[in-house]
Amino acid sequence: MDITSIARSLGAAAALAAAALALAGCYELQAACGQLALSVRQRPIDAVIVDPATAPALRAQLAKVSGMRDFASRTLALPENSSYRKYVDVGPDAVVWNVYATAEFSVEPRRWCFPLVGCVPYRGYFSAARARRFAAELHRQGYDVTVQGAAAYSTLGYFADPVLSTMLGWSDAELAGIIFHELTHQLVYAPGDAPFNEALAGLVEQEGVRRWLIAQGREEELAAHLRTRERDLAVTRLMLQARQRLAQLYASGDEPATLRAGKAGIFADLRQDYERLREGWGGYAGYDRTFAAALNNASLLPVATYDQCLPALRRELDAVHGDLRAFYARARELKELPAPQRDALLCR
Repeated sequence: MDITSIARSLGAAAALAAAALALAGCYELQAACGQLALSVRQRPIDAVIVDPATAPALRAQLAKVSGMRDFASRTLALPENSSYRKYVDVGPDAVVWNVYATAEFSVEPRRWCFPLVGCVPYRGYFSAARARRFAAELHRQGYDVTVQGAAAYSTLGYFADPVLSTMLGWSDAELAGIIFHELTHQLVYAPGDAPFNEALAGLVEQEGVRRWLIAQGREEELAAHLRTRERDLAVTRLMLQARQRLAQLYASGDEPATLRAGKAGIFADLRQDYERLREGWGGYAGYDRTFAAALNNASLLPVATYDQCLPALRRELDAVHGDLRAFYARARELKELPAPQRDALLCR
């Protein structure tokens, strides 16, 4: 990275750090420092590709990424900017760890509010240890908590988001999808409305991957990708059904002991339902770790956040006959609605 690029990165991150210090928040400061570390270490993808020290496998992957990035702007009408034009090696693990929490007898997330992004149903940490310490403190306060690693995240265009090493262990379809997903956050974002934002990005991800694979003449991979998506949807349905049952249980007003017993029974049913579903997958075990872990209210939050509003947005895309520019214009209209009205229209 040249001196000018480093200066720009340091200046942007320093401004974010200054804002964090003005808020007097340790959490905001760790986010600024984490972003600074990424900004300083990233290198232009073209430079990594031509570097003789670059491993051939990495060179090939990054060449594919460049093609995916061009497709995003030229064909999907996603932002043409510096995002996903640089690369940074953060190791094989997650880049951030998100902490989700609910009350013991609630399916509604605890929310945290920040400048620029509004209120969100999680807190993200660049350190797994910090995320787990925060989760442990919430647990001591009586919350249901889960910590989930993420291989990518979006700065909503405030920084040029890089390609991360954590993203390169996926299939080509998954890698293209995450690039399309995160760029959508830069295009349309409703502060404080995670279900709308994630469903919108998820839909563009799905449609973008479909169009990209067809353009590449890789229809067989598209069929395999769609089978994976069907498994995802089946698990999503199970989790949303369990979440609805829990909501009805908690609304009953029964004694805590009764609620705890009912809660345990619903999660036991969810595991059994998953085992029955899994029997038809021919040995696929992609969700086994999820269901082997301790399940609680918070475990169901990511599903509700990412998928609840997606079917209605799919109908909006169909209504404009797949014209993405027209769909983005409609998404911007929806973004301007009062949050309760948008939620009632799309996510109920």
